Amino acid sequence: MKKYEFTGETKTVPLLFGDVTLHRIQAITSFANVVAGELGGWIEKEENLSHVGNAWVSGNAQVYGNAQVYEDAWVSENAQVSDDTQVYGGAQVYGNAQVYGNAWVYEDAWVYGNAQVYGNTQVYGNAWVYENARVYENAQVSDDAWVSENAQVSDDTQVYGSAWVSGNAQVYGNARVYGNARVSGDAEVFSTRHVLVIGAIGSRDAFTTFYRDKDNEITVKCGCFSGKIDKFLEKVAQTHGDSKYAQVYKKAVELAKLQILTD
Repeated sequence: MKKYEFTGETKTVPLLFGDVTLHRIQAITSFANVVAGELGGWIEKEENLSHVGNAWVSGNAQVYGNAQVYEDAWVSENAQVSDDTQVYGGAQVYGNAQVYGNAWVYEDAWVYGNAQVYGNTQVYGNAWVYENARVYENAQVSDDAWVSENAQVSDDTQVYGSAWVSGNAQVYGNARVYGNARVSGDAEVFSTRHVLVIGAIGSRDAFTTFYRDKDNEITVKCGCFSGKIDKFLEKVAQTHGDSKYAQVYKKAVELAKLQILTD
């Protein structure tokens, strides 16, 4: 049984290799939070939005090309989903987000803000990609990972666990960012060796992340502190003197230098 129909209202979207005509949809039955008669967003053809399940396209969102939205996924607000992408499960794409190429967004993942997900990327689990983040090529973001702000994740990178990639960070190559890693600022990580997470350590029993930055130096993220490794050592000395906590942090710094700066 169909759950929506075309209203007869159309609009043309100019593309690089020709225009595409999109059709406004309207629900003809109630499901999930959608009420019969409610106007939806815009799709090119019925293959773009499944009649099965609670999937929906709303607001000014656009779905076209061979893209498919199905199961319980939602595409809303001003989001665009196109090409050969698949959005399914309980995934949500909204805001001004764009998903295109052969990308898959599924399970309970969210892509929103001005984020772009494209290429052969997969975003799944409870992962979030948002703000101005870009995830592309063969990258994967999964579990409870977040990619945000102006961060870029590309190539064959995997970001997973509870890891966060933010700021102007660039993560590419075969890098793996995972666990409780916090990679931000001007990070430039292109190898798994370029990130080291140690914890729980220190007086707060917290995780400390060491990562390679664009200057081929080490930046440290520890609680509210984020800065170069020499500044981190100064802060440790000010806060902990020569206590056992200071000694642990110093050993962690030695290990980080050995791993990150030695190829």
